Amino acid sequence: MTAAPDLKQEVRAFYDSIGWKEVGEGVYQNARYEDLRPVSREYIRRCHLRVGRYIPQRGRYLLDAGSGPIQYPEYLTYSAGYRYRVCLDISITALQEARSRISDHGLYVVGDVARPPFRREAFEAIVSLHTIHHLPANEQRRAFFQLLRTLRRGGRAAVVYSWGENALLTRVLQLPTRMASKTIRLYRRIRRRLQGEGAAEHAAGARESGTGPVSTFTHKHGYAWARRALADLPGFEIRVWRSVSTPFLRAFMHAPLLGRFWLRLLYALEERAPHLLGRIGQYPMILFARPAAAAEERLE
Repeated sequence: MTAAPDLKQEVRAFYDSIGWKEVGEGVYQNARYEDLRPVSREYIRRCHLRVGRYIPQRGRYLLDAGSGPIQYPEYLTYSAGYRYRVCLDISITALQEARSRISDHGLYVVGDVARPPFRREAFEAIVSLHTIHHLPANEQRRAFFQLLRTLRRGGRAAVVYSWGENALLTRVLQLPTRMASKTIRLYRRIRRRLQGEGAAEHAAGARESGTGPVSTFTHKHGYAWARRALADLPGFEIRVWRSVSTPFLRAFMHAPLLGRFWLRLLYALEERAPHLLGRIGQYPMILFARPAAAAEERLE
């Protein structure tokens, strides 16, 4: 089995050399794992904005644990009411890109999310987006409790995680998603041949369908693990961030098939049943909070 330091070096190398390589204005190589098509844009944007509801709206320091380059405009809103956004990331490239976006609003630290190099109770709020599942399986619980250590009394944290293929909804939709994706790829190949399109168009189609080289290491625990391993986090709660995967969106959500309408309906369902869809959907938002002084004393 690969040792944990080697896994982290793999993650660092991927994001320094490939993942955060800019392939267009504000668009990174890692964006191939997100659905950036116009039909999905409103839904993705609203999911991004969900995070901001569950953290304090203002303060001095907000920690962005695994900040990446802060690549989406909605991410900027989380720290709009803060003096500083502290960007912690294992990738120097990510931090350089983040600095180009927020300049003196940010403080930039190269470090490990499982061992954040900060004093106790340093931050009023913490966000961590799609980061902890890149840690070795046996370090993920530690990462949550280390983030709690750095949270001030009365502060709150929101961690966007992925159940991966452990998610019930993902398992149910896996076969139809694969079948629809294969049908789309077949249709595009036939269309290219009929239209005489060249290699450049073929490559563009591959990027659109999500094919290409694999990413770096991830380990995605399931809901049962979170309920067992994280139950001691004060204020522990699981809500939906987004219930469906990128392959599902690309396979089924298309403008001629009323994709925007179906995604608005899906978002409304997520709003009505955030705990259920956080449990069975693809991407949960794991919330916790450090109690205010009186509650903290009782907890200790």
